[in-house]
Formats: sequence, structure tokens, C-alpha cells
Amino acid sequence: MPTETFEFQVEARQLLQLMIHSVYSNKDVFLRELVSNASDALDKLRLAKLRDDSLDADVSDLHIELEIDKDARTLTVRDNGVGMSYDEVGQLIGTIANSGTAAFLRELKEAQDTAGAEGLIGQFGVGFYSGFMVADEVTLLTRRAGEAQGTRWTSRGEGTYTLERVDDAPQGTSVTLHLKPADPDNQLHDYTSVWKVKEIVKRYSDFITWPVRLVGGTGEDGGTAEPETLNSMKALWARSREEVSEEEYHELYKHIGHDWREPLETIQLQAEGTFEYQALLFVPSHAPHDLFHQNFRHGLQLYVKRVFIMDDCEALLPPYLRFVKGVVDAQDLSLNVSREILQQDRHIRMMQRRLTKKVLASVKSMMTGDPERYATFWREFGAVLKEGLVTDPDNRDALLAVASFTTTHGDDGTSTLKQYVERMPDGQDDIWFVTGESRESLDASPHMEAFRERGIEVLLLTDPVDEVWVDAVGEYEGKRLRSIAKGEVDLDAREDDGGEGEREQRTEEYAGLLGWMRERLDEDVKEVRLSTRLTVSPACLVADANDLTPALENMYRAMGQEVPRARRVLELNPDHALVKGLNAAYREREDRSGLTDTADLLYALAVLAEGGRPKDPARFVRLMADRLERTL
Repeated sequence: MPTETFEFQVEARQLLQLMIHSVYSNKDVFLRELVSNASDALDKLRLAKLRDDSLDADVSDLHIELEIDKDARTLTVRDNGVGMSYDEVGQLIGTIANSGTAAFLRELKEAQDTAGAEGLIGQFGVGFYSGFMVADEVTLLTRRAGEAQGTRWTSRGEGTYTLERVDDAPQGTSVTLHLKPADPDNQLHDYTSVWKVKEIVKRYSDFITWPVRLVGGTGEDGGTAEPETLNSMKALWARSREEVSEEEYHELYKHIGHDWREPLETIQLQAEGTFEYQALLFVPSHAPHDLFHQNFRHGLQLYVKRVFIMDDCEALLPPYLRFVKGVVDAQDLSLNVSREILQQDRHIRMMQRRLTKKVLASVKSMMTGDPERYATFWREFGAVLKEGLVTDPDNRDALLAVASFTTTHGDDGTSTLKQYVERMPDGQDDIWFVTGESRESLDASPHMEAFRERGIEVLLLTDPVDEVWVDAVGEYEGKRLRSIAKGEVDLDAREDDGGEGEREQRTEEYAGLLGWMRERLDEDVKEVRLSTRLTVSPACLVADANDLTPALENMYRAMGQEVPRARRVLELNPDHALVKGLNAAYREREDRSGLTDTADLLYALAVLAEGGRPKDPARFVRLMADRLERTL
């Protein structure tokens, strides 16, 4: 049969060069693309045979073959699928795009960055051309199922291609790559290496429905080896839960999660309808050590029709679920030509919403059905899950329903907000909390004294994110979330308190001292007042209701954001002997210069009580040593 030579259009030739040299960051993906195309051809033939039983096509052993010829330096990818006719080869393979190529290139030139360019490239299905990244010449031989004559297409990717009709072509398609020399410096591997081909198939095509067989290899006796199937074809997410053992699930988790331990929870989801996908997710039993590191790699493995696309698809789950491992296999998605960058479309957003709700529902079931496993989950991942209370208002109620907090109530020391509200006595309108570095420091905090004395429950929040989410949430079931270390705490009068009249009398009695200390400590405090929250300690520092806490200030500074240092309120305990003595000395002496050191010490003690550091530690030590010496 005569061989015809055709020229690529100018625009198509430019686009081909772009495919070969610019799009793919990992040259190994050429084999993934060719195997994926072969798998699609097998799917199409199976469907065509189901629709038309009279179709003259052999479907008894549908498979994909990989053949390596080390001497000729060729790699052939062959399938016995639907194949292509002469006209289809010219239309689908001979030109990169049927229409719009010139317009596409104009848009490409206008794109300001590589990401924008790759998004445009996603309009064209040209994975076949990735073969030119690793080959000097590509030969395609194909015959459409049901037809007698086949077609051979050949090109060196330099501007022309040839088409030839052939009579002896087998059913299906074979793509033979005449490989370039290996070039490790340019990430160009030796693709005649059996182990390299096996590694690529295992990584990218392990779960494809059809067997991928390596044929023509050399056996141990020097003869031709038997065909070897390289892929497992075990897409566990596509099988019902009853068909898969826990051991199989655990092995898959260990493979994709790089974890030797078993997962805490296995979650399976199958979505049907206009957009179909399957998901198999795993909650680890331990948090990775770098979970809060900026460069922590997270995301689910993404497959399209069992072909591996991305290893860390962050778009499928929100950042606060970054600890979840697993696989999502979609039937149809918008992908760029190299399948490496997923375009943001409504399907992705829809999947993220569904997967997020499924994970939170599973945590809820774990909470109610297996408290011990839930306790492990919350210990490992509670801090990261609470990030969602700030970043995901749509799922805030679901997150609050599965969140637990350390509390002063009971022996176990943990509670949900719902349980807290149910225990609130009549007359309590607020949910009280305090933030700090550890439970031990919070238990010892002066701010806790009045609450402990009156038996009022307080949430003890020790994660850095707690400083943020309480303000973002604001309230729960109509009850305000209030810090015991911010604003004025107006607890009901204690039994030994003389009532409102006595409090007014005390305020008047201490007015002079409060005003004098306010002037003395002007650089550090905005107000000095009597406290209703202290029963044992002489003094404490509190923030105004709308001020940042010291811990939150430090967080912002650690992130490189400068925030002004907020002056806080110094509260004094009028029942403490030190404060009583200081007030008596202030009222009796006209020269109060000798009291300045005591005032400074009292402020420094309040700073220390909350875990802070005195402004001048050396002076504080000298003052304390002097006071101790006088007691001897």
C-alpha cells in the first residue's frame, strides 16, 4: 500500500513541541498515558460488543502488553481493544486538535504563568504525544474491530508524519517507541529496564481493570520468559465492604499512607448519579510528627477510571482534614493534558463537600459507638480538627458536635459543648473557658479561684488554635463563650460578701491606692481595679473583652505579623493580707516612695502567676531577696 506523508499545520507543530518539551514535569508519565489510552480502548470494545453482539471482534482475552527490545531500544505498548480506522488515525492522531489550534495558541501566549498555560492545554486530549519526550520516533499500528484493513502512523515529531494502509494488522493498537539514549541529568531514564517499567506500572496503573502483561522477556534459562502480569487489578474501593477483608484494607492503607501501623478507621463512599466516583479513606491511628509543619504533604490519591493521576490532591479535603489518607476514583474529571494539575471545577467542590461530611459523620459515629477509639482520635487529631471551626463555617455545627474539651467537671475531665450546656445551673448564661499552655498551669491560674470556689465549670483549652476559634464561634446554642481571663467577671455575691453596699464601700476605701498604682504602672497597665475572681492570690492580670491575649499576640508575631503590645488590667484581691497592708500603708504615709517597690513586686507576681516573665528579671530578683532578708 502507498505511504502518504503529511505536514503538521504550523500551529499544530508549535503545539507538539510544547507537548514534548514543556508540559510534563515527570517523563515517567508517558507510560501511564499510553497504558491509560489502551485501557480506554479495551473499555470501548467491551461496550461496543455488548451493544452489538454481531461485531466481529475477539473479546475473550482483553489485555494490555508491554514489550521491551533492548537491542533495538524499543518499548511497545499494545492492546487488543477497539482500534482505529484510517480516517480516525488521521483525525485523532495526525492532528493535535481538530479545530481551534490557532486560537488556542493565541490564548497560550497571553497566559501570564505556567499554571495558566497548563490550564489552557487541558482543553486538548493529547496524552499520546507524551511518547515523544522519551522517543526519537513513534510508530502506531492499529486496526479497528470489525474492519479488515489496518493503519500505520509514523512520525519523528519534527513537522511531518506518514500514514499507510496495511493488511496484516492485528485487532487493536500498538505504539512502538524508538527510545532516546538514557540521560539521568535530564530525568530521562532507561525505559528498556524491566525493573523501571515494572515500577512505573505499579505506581500509576496498578488498579486498572485489565491485565498489564510484560511479554518477550528473557527467562532464567536464557529462553523467552512467560508473560508476567504487572498490575494487581485490585481496586478495593470499587468492591463492596463484604468482599474485602480488613487485612486487605490495612495493607492498602500501609501502602498509600507509608505507615506500618493499622488505621484507626476505614471509610468507604460510593457516589452515583450524574457524577460517579468511589472513595476509600483512612483515619490513621497516630498523628504524623510533621502534621503542623508548613511543608506537610497532604491530600488524597486521585484516580480517574483506575488510572493514577495525583499523589497529593489537596483539593479533595479541607486543610483541617489533612491527616486523612485514601483514594478517590472518579469516572470523569477536567484534567490538563499531563493529568498532573487538576482544574478547579464544580465536581471537585462537590466531592470535597461530600467527603468532608462523610469523614465528620464517621467521627460522630465513632464518638457515640466506640468512645475509646474516639478518645484516641481526639487525642491525636483534635487540635487540627479545631482549625475547621475557624476556616469552615459551613461545617461548624458538625465540627462542634464531634469536638471534646478538657473541663473542670468530673473525673474524666472531658466534655462536649452540648454536655456542658446540659449541666449548666439555672442562672448561668455563659460558657466559661480559659486558655493556656497546659492543664497544670491553668489549674493553678489565679483566674480560676472564684470559679473553683463556686463550683462553676470551666473549659481548659490548651491548643494554640483555641485562642482563635472561640472568637470565631462566639456562642453555642445561645450561650456566649466567655474567657475567665478577659473583661470583668460579675459572679453572684458570695455568702460572706456584704452585698452591693459593701463592695461600693471597698471600692471607695481602695480608690486612692488604685489610682496611685495606675499612675505608677502606666507603661504596663491601663487600669487597676478590685477583683471579684480572686480568693487566694493577691493579684492577676486580665485583658479587656476585645483585647488580644498575650498568647495570641505571640502567635501573630511568630507568623511575622506585628501587633501592638496591649496594656492589660491589674486586678487586686482586697481580702489578701498583702493588698490590705499595702492599702493601709498608702493611707497612713504621705511619702509613698517606699511603696513603689512593693507595687512593682505585686505586678511582677501577677505576671509570673500566668506564666509570663517580669520585664526586668534582675531587678525582680533583687527586690525579692531584699524582702526575704527582712523576714529573717
